[in-house]
Amino acid sequence: CIKAICVEDNIVQVVPVICNPPPKPTCTNGLSPVQVIDEDGCCWHWECDCYCLGWGDPHYVTFDGLYYSYQGNCTYVLVEEINKKVDNFGVYIDNYHCDTRDVVSCPRTLIVRHETQEVRIATVKPNTLQVEVTVNRQAVALPYKKFGLSIYESGINRVVEIPELKMNVTYNGLSFSIRMPYSLFGNNTQGQCGTCSNNTADDCMLPNGNIAQNCETMADHWQVVDPSKPQCSPGLIPTKAPSITPMQPCKESAICELLLGSVFEPCHSFVQPEKYYAACIFDSCVLPNLDLECSSLQIYAATCADQSVCIDWRSHTNGVCSYKCPSDKEYRACGPIKERTCKSSEQNETSTKQVEGCFCPNGTMLYDSSVDVCVKTCGKFYCFTWVHFGEKFTVDCQDCICLEGGSGIVCKPHECAKQNKTRCDGEGFHEVNEVNLEDSCCPIVTCKCNTSLCTTKAPKCTLGFEVHSHIPSGQCCPVYQCVPKRVCVHQNAEFLPNSSVFVDKCQNCFCTNEVNISTQLNIISCEHIPCDTYCEPGYERQPVKGECCGRCVQTKCVIHTASNSNLILSPGEFKNDPYNNCTIYSCVNIHNQLISSTSEITCPAFNEESCKPVSKYRKPTLYSMHRLHHPTPCSVRERKDFIVYKGCRSENRVVMTECEGTCGTFSLYSAEANSMDYSCSCCRESRTTVKEVKLRCPNGHSISHKYTYVEGCSCRDTEC
Repeated sequence: CIKAICVEDNIVQVVPVICNPPPKPTCTNGLSPVQVIDEDGCCWHWECDCYCLGWGDPHYVTFDGLYYSYQGNCTYVLVEEINKKVDNFGVYIDNYHCDTRDVVSCPRTLIVRHETQEVRIATVKPNTLQVEVTVNRQAVALPYKKFGLSIYESGINRVVEIPELKMNVTYNGLSFSIRMPYSLFGNNTQGQCGTCSNNTADDCMLPNGNIAQNCETMADHWQVVDPSKPQCSPGLIPTKAPSITPMQPCKESAICELLLGSVFEPCHSFVQPEKYYAACIFDSCVLPNLDLECSSLQIYAATCADQSVCIDWRSHTNGVCSYKCPSDKEYRACGPIKERTCKSSEQNETSTKQVEGCFCPNGTMLYDSSVDVCVKTCGKFYCFTWVHFGEKFTVDCQDCICLEGGSGIVCKPHECAKQNKTRCDGEGFHEVNEVNLEDSCCPIVTCKCNTSLCTTKAPKCTLGFEVHSHIPSGQCCPVYQCVPKRVCVHQNAEFLPNSSVFVDKCQNCFCTNEVNISTQLNIISCEHIPCDTYCEPGYERQPVKGECCGRCVQTKCVIHTASNSNLILSPGEFKNDPYNNCTIYSCVNIHNQLISSTSEITCPAFNEESCKPVSKYRKPTLYSMHRLHHPTPCSVRERKDFIVYKGCRSENRVVMTECEGTCGTFSLYSAEANSMDYSCSCCRESRTTVKEVKLRCPNGHSISHKYTYVEGCSCRDTEC
């Protein structure tokens, strides 16, 4: 840190490096920045460490201080590198459902991977501070140090340190913390702890690099493969977890109020308590019988201790959050991070950070970090350098006494107090050896429930029903049943009460709150849409496929008479005009098309010569004429009528002609032929022309139609 400056003529000026203190930044996670030595080793600068927390059921604070809660029950990535610089590096959390309703979860195992080693710190008993440590699935004694990784006890915590990376991970069964230097991991972390960038905007980053709307959604996407949880798999589209809201307004826990009160007030200016208070209220309302709110106070106190503010808080919880130590240790809220031992007593401890835990009583000290024995002095005249002559002690589960002379030590197997025989009856129960805090050599045999041993699987419920489970008192395995969701079901879809249900376009339907007793589903109520039932005369309303109200279909002919009145005729019906008996109206059905026609009767020309007096007593001038039965000559007769052809009809009546009259037709006896002789002739057309008329069809189109018009008639011979 001294610079040599060549001035001139072999003149060298030696000056010290001057360091100007940089301005102190503000860390978004609310913690104090730390001093980091520059690469030249002379000056320093400020950095905001990456500090992630998790506790309760569970609640998270990301590296940059963003708070959220998440209820997944899989194994997840807490932190991995985006750009891999360290081989096989990552921190993971194994969560499980910690209540009978399967709606909230708690941490079960914290996993740290570094190069060839995998450290697992697992909770021995749910919702306690009892944990066990394994490395590569093998149990190890603490302290452990191998291949650049060390594990040790620090108060109530187990700490995993990787000195090369300047990081440490702590876990105690209820909460975890991860501290990493910004200089090595800044802008290069991903997972449920977010991106360490001193900016909360990118904390909810997904594995594909996109930013989710909230971290609850983001957390679902960081599942990892766990053989013990086949229902969990990376890449599956997660189902959004239901919001956990107490059914009734929840009374705030008095323990949570401690966070905002005078007990923690010395820390308020260093660490804001609001997020921890919100988590505490949540835990006390959703899981009121598990005392999980203690974890919010514990993690807040630990964060305060990390900022060199020690809070003795457990004595203010009326025993709810008390912590029991072994008989040879005493509880302290503010003990050293690494307890002083006979081998380390002469080292100077300059750290101001403290932790809570069980420590040797005043006037004694721990002999060694690997030998959990408190001694009064570290003298020279001992059997094991730490045991006086005549003193009894236990080592490696052997009861020993230190004697002067001979081998010096006499040992025998440690005797355990007699325990009542424990029987594990019932599905799911199995025997478990728990650590005895009073005597670590004599485990306590208890019956534990392991739901993975249960054979009954949750049923698959039909639409409108969902699985509910509960564990009867004294049993381990849950009992499942399908209970109605209080919804309506139609065509493989569920509908909430008061929502519209589409049955068909002719009905207005909605889901009611009324329940069908037999199906246990809500009833769908429908009303037919209103219809106009009126039809014009001659029309009737008939059902039509695809229409709600049917359609007015013509079933009778509607004829407008010459007197501007309407005449209604059924198919096949004939009727005379009410005012003109010589006009006849008719209705026919041709190919489902109603055709009306009008016919007018025309009389032949009057022939006076064919008349005779009605009475010979009347005067000739007063003759009343009467048509005789004399033959009518063959002639052309005209009439007006509609022309109908293939369902099409002329727009107006058309003048049509025909031949009518009698011709010489007779039969007489021929004596010569001795048989009847016949002569026949008929009145037929002798001269015709072709005329053209326009016909209107039912579909609205018009066609041109040609017909024969008779211009002259005569008698023609024909075969009899």
